This record gives sequence, structure tokens and C-alpha cells, in this order.
Amino acid sequence: MSDAAAWQQENTQALSAAVARIRDLLQRHAGGDTAPEVPAEPVGSADRQGWFRRRRPQSYFEAGAAGTRLITAGSDPRTTEQPHSDTVLPPPALATLRDRLGLTPFEMNILLLCVAMELDTSVAALCARAQRDPDRAYPTFALALSIFDEPAWEALSPEGPIRYWQLAEISQPTGTPLTVSRIRADEWVVNYLKGLSYLDDRLTPLVMPLAVAEPDLELPPSQARMAEQILARLTRTAPGQSPPPVQLLGPDPASKRLVAGAVCRALLAHPYRIHAGALPSAPADLETFARLWQRAGRLLPLALYVETDGLDQAGQRGASASAMSRFLGHANALVFVDTVEPWHGLPDGSLSIDVAKPTPAEQKTAWAAALGAEAGDSPARLAGQFSLNLNVIREIAAESRDPAASGAVDHDRLWNAALVRTRPTLEAMAERIVPKASWDDIVLPAPETALLHQIADQVAQRNRVYQDWGFAEKMSRGFGISALFAGESGTGKTMAAEVVANHLRLDLYRIDLSAVVSKYIGETEKNLRRLFDAAEAGGMILFFDEADALFGKRSEVKDSHDRYANIEVNYLLQRMESFGGLAILASNMKSALDGAFMRRLRFIVTFPFPAAAERRAIWQRAFPAATPTSGLDFDRLARLDLAGGHIASIALNAAFVAAQTNGEVTMPIVLDAARNELRKIERPIHEPDFRWPPPPARVA
Repeated sequence: MSDAAAWQQENTQALSAAVARIRDLLQRHAGGDTAPEVPAEPVGSADRQGWFRRRRPQSYFEAGAAGTRLITAGSDPRTTEQPHSDTVLPPPALATLRDRLGLTPFEMNILLLCVAMELDTSVAALCARAQRDPDRAYPTFALALSIFDEPAWEALSPEGPIRYWQLAEISQPTGTPLTVSRIRADEWVVNYLKGLSYLDDRLTPLVMPLAVAEPDLELPPSQARMAEQILARLTRTAPGQSPPPVQLLGPDPASKRLVAGAVCRALLAHPYRIHAGALPSAPADLETFARLWQRAGRLLPLALYVETDGLDQAGQRGASASAMSRFLGHANALVFVDTVEPWHGLPDGSLSIDVAKPTPAEQKTAWAAALGAEAGDSPARLAGQFSLNLNVIREIAAESRDPAASGAVDHDRLWNAALVRTRPTLEAMAERIVPKASWDDIVLPAPETALLHQIADQVAQRNRVYQDWGFAEKMSRGFGISALFAGESGTGKTMAAEVVANHLRLDLYRIDLSAVVSKYIGETEKNLRRLFDAAEAGGMILFFDEADALFGKRSEVKDSHDRYANIEVNYLLQRMESFGGLAILASNMKSALDGAFMRRLRFIVTFPFPAAAERRAIWQRAFPAATPTSGLDFDRLARLDLAGGHIASIALNAAFVAAQTNGEVTMPIVLDAARNELRKIERPIHEPDFRWPPPPARVA
């Protein structure tokens, strides 16, 4: 017989004995035949002493460590089956409820009287006979006072365990005295005493099980130390006191869930999650929710993981923030608060822990373990570019194995899977550009091309330099790489960003400044923080086009608008230094940028207006190999004073004209498209340059 089955059998015996004792007392009081005498102590073999002693409520940590249910870490509380072992079984549910909720013998007898009413069909008639009133076929406080020893009037006080924990409800119609009012056991309590382990139906609409990592996943040392710190603080909770709320700080919810899950496994507590905005706003409903959750947490036990994303925490404004503070003040149970910044207004003694992803070295070790002998140089490359948790690393490694190749690691699939996992949902503030341009597509002078190669090389080798070579130990910020692409419109700044992203096999996100910049105070900073936090995962490059609109010079403060505009620039300066990825700023007004940005930029690449030789190379690359062309004179086209962006636009328009006539791209078509482009940008047109064929040269 398994441990769960053995416990269930003993629990049923203890509950049956308790119900039989209540039925015997009712029969005696009703004047009927007396049933065979049963033990007066309805508890199991694990605790045969002290039933009639007053018990203090156990602290949450004591309750969790004791383990009422045989619940494995990460399992559903409905599931209690475990392999049989020689361990001592937990006490029956009767004893657990008594000890953890602090019921006196008289209060416990009142509850058992109500429970017997639900489990034994003969109890209703016995209650009517015992009260000498056929209409009172139900338990009352007067009946309890008459049949049980050591009666106490405060047993039905609102602050007493029966009513405070909502173990039983009193139905008191208008004008009916309390002593003769109907008392009925709470349905969830009855099922709990029968050994059914589930969450109260009044809680399930608001909370959901918290998905945590597999039980066999060991946290990396850095995160394990965070979990140990939390457990050490919980073990110092004085008997009878509520555990302190635990604030898990940082921008990565996945890491915080892993740490919370490790703590819950150590306490045998099943974690559930709720968003702070879903907490009841009405004080009475919030109090009911807090008490029901506290009751469930003491008896099962449970832990609650509160998510606060999207809430305005400044000054504790808003109904959600107020409800959050009130709940934490009354929950008296183990609660984790997932928040980016400290939540002010929590109860005294709350614990705040900064939770971060595993270190690059830990991630490299995890990649090597997940990939095995086929790892190659992938662990160093992946750990150097992406910042992931251990469970995600294991999942990606499993997805990357090619079934057609006997489960061998497909390194291209591995990289792409990591790229997809780190892809954020920033469609509202950024546009994802699929990079297609390569080094062969861009035409720049040799020094600028070398700078672009150097940028790409630094991104690829940053983990080796910072971690393996020890530079991270000498630096507190500035681990990222920032570059300014400066030059006139059309000189290739966006294409250069695509080339770097394509070379590194990363996503390129062009920031939509209209969605980032807000007229409301503080909103611009929040949007920028979302951008940079999302980019920290490592799978994306931030591209700020027209950066002078956001990174402009700070001005003299003349009014509140100037002050808050300067605050935005100050925030950007700080965030750029702490950012760990690649950020590219593009501007055709280099002089408009704030001087502090120029100092903090690692690279400044100037995109000059192309000379004739460079324009000829751009024209040669403007038409794909599949495009039908005929008689194009690239030397003649290179005489047109146009930048690469305009040349690309001319080539595309010419291709559409040729496609419409089902012909080839010829010089007259290209020259006509060039004339239209110059009109568009309001540049002067020298008609002799657009004649084709050109007039014959004059002979001297």
C-alpha cells in the first residue's frame, strides 16, 4: 500500500470515529439507545496525545515543513499518490486542522457536530430529538452547549477560529437568537476532513497554478543562493507569526518564477499565481479572499505569486495598488510579489531579493550539459549572445535535435530557436526588419567598412573578453556596444545596420519614435525601459533612426517642459551605459546630438556622400541578377549626383516600368526614373545628362 493510501485509510478511520462519538453523545442526550463506546480522541496514530489541550496556530513555515498532504513538489494538490516508503505518515486531517487553525476542544466539537450532520444521515433526527423540537433538525449553539464539556461563549465570536476561518456559517434570520440559529459546516472544510485535497471554488476564479520548472532542474549557483536566502529568512519567522512578503525584484519574470518555485518545493507548498489587478476591490470581498487563501495556505499548504506588471506603483495610486497593499496586510500567508522595482507600502519586515538570470558562465555550462558531446563551440557562442534561463536552455537544446539524423544537434536550428525565444513583442513600439543585405551589397570607403567589421566582431567576442578574459571584473557598466551612424539621407545607414544584423544572425528592430515618445510625463522613460529590457535577452539589435529627435541636446531649463525633456535625456544616458547589447543610432544631424552621448558612444561611423567610383559600384549592385537589363552604361549613370538610397529607388521604379511593358531595363527607362527622382527631392535637372543616346562628341 502506498503512503497516500495508508494515510487515507487512517484519516477515514479517525473521521469515522469522531462522527461516531458525536452520534453517541446525541443519542445519550436525546434519551435513546446508547451506541457502543468509541474512543474519545478522534486522532490518528501520529498524534494520540493532547486532543483536549489548547493548540496555538502553527506558523506557515511549520505547516509547510510538516506537510499535511503527500504532495510532491510541483504536483497538483489533487494528486496525492506517491510510492510507499517507511516514513512516518502525517496526522489525520482532523488533527492538522485543529493544530494549524488553533481550535479549542469545544470549538472542535462544534465543528465535528456540523461535519457529522453532513456525513451521517441519522444526525439530523438526533439533533431534533436532542433539542426537543422537530423543526430544529440541525446543529445549533444551544445544542453544543448542552452536550459538550468545557463550553465557552466566545466559541462563536467573529474573531474565534470557527467564524474567522469560515469553518462554519451561521444562518440567523431576522429576530432569531444566535443560540438557536442553524450552524452548517463549510463544504470545502468537510471535503478537506475527508481527505480531498483541492482549491476552494471561491478562489479558483481568481488564481491559476504557477508553472515552474521540472523538479529535477537544479538552479544555477547564483539563483540557488537567492532561494537559500529566502528560506533562511522564512525559518526565522517566530511561531504564530505570518511569514514576510517576499519581493522578487528585476525585469525577468521567468527567473523570479524559478526562484519562487525552488522555495515552494523546499516548503512542499504548491504555488498559485494572481495578477494584482484581479484582486477584489471591495474591502469586504478582499477580506474574504484573504481569509480563504490564508486558511487554504495553512492547511494544504500553498503559496501565492502576485504579478504586478502594468500597474502604476508610484505613490500607491490606483485601485489595484490599494487592493494589493490591503491584501498583503491581511493575507498572513506566504506571498511572492513579482515586481521590477520595490513596492512601497508592504507590511513591515518584508524581504526584497534582486533576482537575475544565470551568469554567462553558468549559461555556458548549461548549454554544454544540454548539448553533450556535439556541443562544439556553440555553448560559448550562445552564452555570449543570448541571456536565458536553464529550463529554456534545455528546451531549446531538445528542439534543435534533428529527428532525421538520429537526434543529432542541428546548430543552425539551435541558433534560430534561441533567436525566436528571445524575440520580444514590441510591434507597437518597434518594427522588426528581416535583414537581407550582406557585405557585398554595401559600398563604403575602406575605413568605414573596417569600422562596421569591428562592430560586428566586438558583438561576437564580447563574452570572451568580458567573462573569460576578466574585463567584467573591472567594469560596473558599459558592457554594451553603441554606435552612431552619421551621414546624409540615403548614404547607407539603414543598410549598414542590416548588414551587421545579418552577419551576426540577429533580429533588427527599428524603433518607432512616434510610439516611444509620449507627451505624458514619465511615459517616454517607461517605453524606453521596455525596449532596453527586451533587448537584454540578446537576440536583437536596437536601431534608432532619426536619433536626434530622441537623443537631442539638453537645453537650459526655462519651464517644466524643458525640465522633463532633460530628464528623458538623462535617463537615456544612464540606460545606454547599462545596456548590454548593441544599439545603433542613425542621424543626419550629428551636431544635434547631446555631447554626453558622443562621449559614451563606442563607435562613430561617418557615411560620406558617395564619389563617382562608389556611385558606379552602387549602380552595378542596384539590379538583382535575375532582372533583365540591356545596354546600361554605369559610367554614365555614375555622373548623376545621387546617394545610394536614391539610386536604389530609381532602380526599383525602372524595374516596374520595364515589367509593365514586358521588356528589359534600358538606359532610357533608368534615366527617366532618375529625372523623376530628382524632381521628387527638388534637385536641379541638367537635361543634357538625360539624353540617350548621348550626342556625339564635338571634334576639335
